[in-house]
Amino acid sequence: MEKLRELIEAQRKGKEDSPVWMVGEQLLDIAAGEPDSLELLKQDLTVPEMSLENAEKQIKAWADKHKKGGCCCVSPKVADGILREFYGLKSLDEKKSEAKETQKQSTLIDIDSFL
Repeated sequence: MEKLRELIEAQRKGKEDSPVWMVGEQLLDIAAGEPDSLELLKQDLTVPEMSLENAEKQIKAWADKHKKGGCCCVSPKVADGILREFYGLKSLDEKKSEAKETQKQSTLIDIDSFL
C-alpha cells in the first residue's frame, strides 16, 4: 500500500483539493479493501496514459455529458464505476458476486470428508 501511496502522492503534488487529488483519494480507498486492485493500480499508475490526471478527465467527460442547468455533480458511486472501468478493476457488482460465491462455497459441507 505504501508504494501505491507514493505513486499517487507524486502525481497529485501541488494539486491539493483539486479533482485530480480526489481521484487519488478514491483510488486509495478502493485499494485499501481490495488487494487485487492494489496490485493492478500500482502497475497502472507507472504508465503515463493511466495517470490520475487522465482518470480525472474520464470523470469530467461524464460530468460534461450529464450537465443540467450548467452544472453537474458526480456521485462517489458513479466516479467509482468510471475509475474501475478506466483502470480495469472489478466492478462492485463483480466483487459482490464473488463474495456471495465464496460464502456459498464455505457453507457447503463435504460429506466425504467425514468418512
